[in-house]
Amino acid sequence: MNAQSQIERLRDQGYVVLPGFVPVLQVTKLNVAARVQLAARVEPLEFEADLRYPGAPRSHTDAGGETIRRLLDAYGRDPEFAGIATAARIREWMETYFGEAVLLSRAHHNCLMTKHPLYGSLTGWHRDMRFWSFEREDLVSVWFALGDETVDNGALWFIPGSHKAAFGADRFDDAKFFRADRADNAAMLRSAESPRLAAGDAVFFHCNTLHSAGKNLTDAVKFSLVYTYHGRSNAPKAGTRSASMAEIALQPDK
Repeated sequence: MNAQSQIERLRDQGYVVLPGFVPVLQVTKLNVAARVQLAARVEPLEFEADLRYPGAPRSHTDAGGETIRRLLDAYGRDPEFAGIATAARIREWMETYFGEAVLLSRAHHNCLMTKHPLYGSLTGWHRDMRFWSFEREDLVSVWFALGDETVDNGALWFIPGSHKAAFGADRFDDAKFFRADRADNAAMLRSAESPRLAAGDAVFFHCNTLHSAGKNLTDAVKFSLVYTYHGRSNAPKAGTRSASMAEIALQPDK
């Protein structure tokens, strides 16, 4: 599947899987960096107890309360993370999708995602755009699998085509998660798909695609990297979290 076909699938389904997007040697280096970063526990960090998702420890003092969920600002943590975030293949793909120069957000995603055994909680159905503020709701995120991702270790789930649906506020709860207790929502959720990923695979998905992730039921930590991109003309709104960090312009190699 060439880039144009991938883009057409993303526009139609809301997500597309690109198998083997990251070369094996680069995946190895990213995994080494990921484990070093997790062991160092350098701020900024987000803990399972902070998120209070279903199954997460209720406080930092509970068992598993110091379990890390996200190591934030991946771009600034390690050259390997910055390199994959701004790789030529990413820039070229995004320029084709947006039809203009592309920026990497440092305020959204831009993190090393970990999901730990026992305390790796599930994430409810949501749209990433719920807490983002841009001129247009047209951003694309890229999820890089650093190891196998399956339903057993907390892989992503998507609702195909949900990025094109118009939902009233009552379809979501107070935390802006999609309500599974509504019959109309439940009907959509029955179409959910969870693509099985191998190390080096990437998933590109639209900011309005409904997605979720399960618990990690295995005995190994799962590592992923995720970044978000937008076209230059789609600026973050001043004074919002989306504009709180300087963005990175993806530049052609010199």
